[in-house]
Amino acid sequence: MEGELVCEACGARYSLDASLWRCECEGLLDIEFESRFDLERIGARPRTMWRYREAIPIGDDPQIVSFGEGFTPLTRIDIDGKQVWFKQDHLFPSGSYKDRGASVLVSKLKELGISRVVEDSSGNAGASIAAYCAKAGIGCHILVPEGTSAGKLTQVRLYGAELTEVPGSREDTARATLQEAAATYYASHVWNPFFFHGTKTFAFEVCEQLGWRPPDTVLVPVGNGTLLLGAYLGFTELLRAGVIERVPRLVAVQAENCAPLYRAFTESLEEIPSIETSETLADGIAIAEPVRGRQIVRAVLDSGGSFLTVSETEMLESLAMMCAKGFYIEPTSAAAVAGVRRYLGHVDDQETIVSVLTGHGLKATEKMAKVMPQMLE
Repeated sequence: MEGELVCEACGARYSLDASLWRCECEGLLDIEFESRFDLERIGARPRTMWRYREAIPIGDDPQIVSFGEGFTPLTRIDIDGKQVWFKQDHLFPSGSYKDRGASVLVSKLKELGISRVVEDSSGNAGASIAAYCAKAGIGCHILVPEGTSAGKLTQVRLYGAELTEVPGSREDTARATLQEAAATYYASHVWNPFFFHGTKTFAFEVCEQLGWRPPDTVLVPVGNGTLLLGAYLGFTELLRAGVIERVPRLVAVQAENCAPLYRAFTESLEEIPSIETSETLADGIAIAEPVRGRQIVRAVLDSGGSFLTVSETEMLESLAMMCAKGFYIEPTSAAAVAGVRRYLGHVDDQETIVSVLTGHGLKATEKMAKVMPQMLE
């Protein structure tokens, strides 16, 4: 498998088979890799994300760890009188789009012969990594913030992973995990670049399902940016390969109560600012210190896109609306829907818009019952 790990900070290069999750200078690693797309061959393969095999940097097919995930439905939904395409990534095996990244990352772990990993998460990434590590026979320790959804905690435990709830903020959990990562391989959905080569398959599937055409605009909820950065990577790879002629505008949706990237974008800041946060329904994107924050802002700028924020009321109303339409999604997914509703006030009916349902509501049923009691009467 040709390709290299490349440090964003110092430019150092490493083999794809190096057991590294960050550079020796502690900088972020990305993967330099040339994806190939044989559309006829892709179309003849099973409808999973691994149909794009030549675009995924795993060298040894027998090491691939998969539940047959991917190629989720792309469904048109009426949002306030306008038709919007939604990728139903809440239907993945562990209940969130994070399975895209986990499948590729854990496949690489197996290929490298790694026997134990540590990961931190607000819930979904931890559940996903735990599920794929269970299938791969890899030991797994997941750290989550205290107060994480009981459903997600149960998921992690039943997959057989060790689980630790860390007092304090999401950032406190990340810091505790970094300490453990000094001695245990860090299967991070944020630091580890292989994760993004799983989430990029979102872009491949969207374009294929639209007849190998890109949409005009893609709206996704953003905390650590694992889906947005993956989508940007996927669309740019398709452009470079000549499969599509342009990259869609990427619109990043943040919760008003935790929006450091929105502030950096709107104020044209060089660094991601420190912010004061408040509790938000969208706990999956409540990231005050995104590790790849500058990369996220650059990707949005490069695509000609923008950032927007949504209020708690807008998310709650959007969650109720989607459930009433038959889509049982978790509150973080409602941030994307609320973002779509706000965005639709500024577009015409001809624009092709794609968004995503990121996580299943069954992960957060107790929380949803508390915040929407009127719907249960």
